[in-house]
Amino acid sequence: MQIPPDVVGNEFAEVAVRVDTEANSPRLRLEDLKTGRVRYLDALELETLVWLPDGHLAKLLDPSADRWREDNP
Repeated sequence: MQIPPDVVGNEFAEVAVRVDTEANSPRLRLEDLKTGRVRYLDALELETLVWLPDGHLAKLLDPSADRWREDNP
């Protein structure tokens, strides 16, 4: 039996979050509820986000960098 995901959302985005145990080790499964796009983050990737300086994270949050580009698959 699969546990339903938690949803994290605000006026800009909604993401379903759950722990996935189907791979070699647990990882976080993130699904953009608007597009259905899914990304998995392992422990090392999550730790990297925790330690990332705020200025670096701000660059990732710019939606014009990748999200709304026509050449983005």
